[in-house]
Amino acid sequence: MSDAITPKQCAMARAGLNWSVHELAGRAGVHDNTIWRFEDGHAFLPATAARIQAALESGGAVFLTVDDGVQIKAA
Repeated sequence: MSDAITPKQCAMARAGLNWSVHELAGRAGVHDNTIWRFEDGHAFLPATAARIQAALESGGAVFLTVDDGVQIKAA
C-alpha cells in the first residue's frame, strides 16, 4: 500500500468503482458515518484510513501520488 490516501482520492475511487458509502463501509469494516467523515476531511487514525484504502484497492483502485490521482483497474 502507498502513503495514506486523501479524502478526495477516497471519494474519487468510490465513485470510479461505483460503490455507495454503505458498500465501502461494509468492505472496510467501518460505519457509514466513518466514510462520510473521512471524505469530509476529518482526521482519522492511520489504521482506519488504511482499512478504507485497502478496501478500495481490493476493488481495483490504484492511488497515484501525483495530483491526488486515482486509476481504476479494469475488472
